[in-house]
Amino acid sequence: MDGDPAVESRLDSFSLTFPLPFRVGFIIILAVWGWGLNLHFLHVRRIDVPSLIRYPGRSANNQLPHHHSTYRLATLLSTTSGVSLVLFWLLSRRDPKLVIDYDWIPMTNLLVLAALFILPLRRLAVSHTGRSRLLATLRRVSIGGLAEAKDGKFGDILLADVLTSYARVFADLFVCICMFLTHDGSATDRPDRDCGGGILVPLIMAVPSAIRLRQCLIEYYRVRRSPFSQTTGWGGQHLANAAKYSTAFPVIALGSMLRNLSVQDRAVSTGLYRGWVAACLLNSLYSFYWDVAKDWDLTLFSEARERDSPEHPFGLRRRLLIHKPGVYYVVIAMDLMLRCTWMLKLSPRLDHLTDFEGSIFLIQFLEVFRRWVWIFFRVETEWIRSTSTGLGLDDILMTNFQGNKYADDDE
Repeated sequence: MDGDPAVESRLDSFSLTFPLPFRVGFIIILAVWGWGLNLHFLHVRRIDVPSLIRYPGRSANNQLPHHHSTYRLATLLSTTSGVSLVLFWLLSRRDPKLVIDYDWIPMTNLLVLAALFILPLRRLAVSHTGRSRLLATLRRVSIGGLAEAKDGKFGDILLADVLTSYARVFADLFVCICMFLTHDGSATDRPDRDCGGGILVPLIMAVPSAIRLRQCLIEYYRVRRSPFSQTTGWGGQHLANAAKYSTAFPVIALGSMLRNLSVQDRAVSTGLYRGWVAACLLNSLYSFYWDVAKDWDLTLFSEARERDSPEHPFGLRRRLLIHKPGVYYVVIAMDLMLRCTWMLKLSPRLDHLTDFEGSIFLIQFLEVFRRWVWIFFRVETEWIRSTSTGLGLDDILMTNFQGNKYADDDE
């Protein structure tokens, strides 16, 4: 991740067709479709996601699985946005002046999307229970709160991690609102990512990482208050995880400083740029290591004896519930590649591409896609931990989880 890049100085062709408010709405709807696909595939693989996040299961066998409710909500959101987008195209006709004048259409669409998450919609066969649970979890997570394991801690962690991938989207949502409310401004004009001052957008981007950092500290203090055990350790794992999220702050701060340098300060840009590159490298590699070794419990970065063990494919583990080993290797490579999209800025030939609105949107989409794939393997890992021991869900410290960690299923 990096600070907000500058954008072209005029309303570009991409924004004439797909203005910023619609792009924000699109990626938000994408999260609903993605969660439905997560639930669907994991249900097929016999991984009980609702039990992991402490969500009520179906009381009868004839009830449809949870992913059906998610698909219905995603379809409703998509239909609403699709109608709004078509209406906007018909009225604006890609004319720059009309695109700016009709900014109330995509902003109304965002308001409607928010209402659809909140209002009861039982007459439309859209379950309100799941949306109520999401909003309650979001309220708790938004201030860095964390439920106890028995109350759905894993769900809080999943949601908070997803929010980190939506940091740029939230910043763009703020930019849309700020531009819409600015005198003589327009939400569909060229995005002004300094709207409201040069400090607000970076602060918004930092909030999701701050939330996860606080959650890690809460877990650490919970461990310290409890009697010591070999299973939970002394809590150092949670401090290391908190340190990982803290590496996002220098990236955001230095990126913002680079963007806002005046002509007179260009002499210090080299030092800031090198600092930004170092911060990005640390954040990307630390996060990639954590994805593979901690979130997915793979042995790629373990000592040679464990990594090369004949009991499992090289660098993986014995129980692979998602797919064949080759898929895991592809996902590992993809995770590294997508965590390093900032490296495009290092190439003189590709650097300018990251300044286009279409490229900014593509990078946001790829980060959401990376997180969507990450969820499959993170949930799989939690399921393996919970079904391989007699311990409760979420009570296993990742680095101390040994022994029957990769034991085979009973079936």
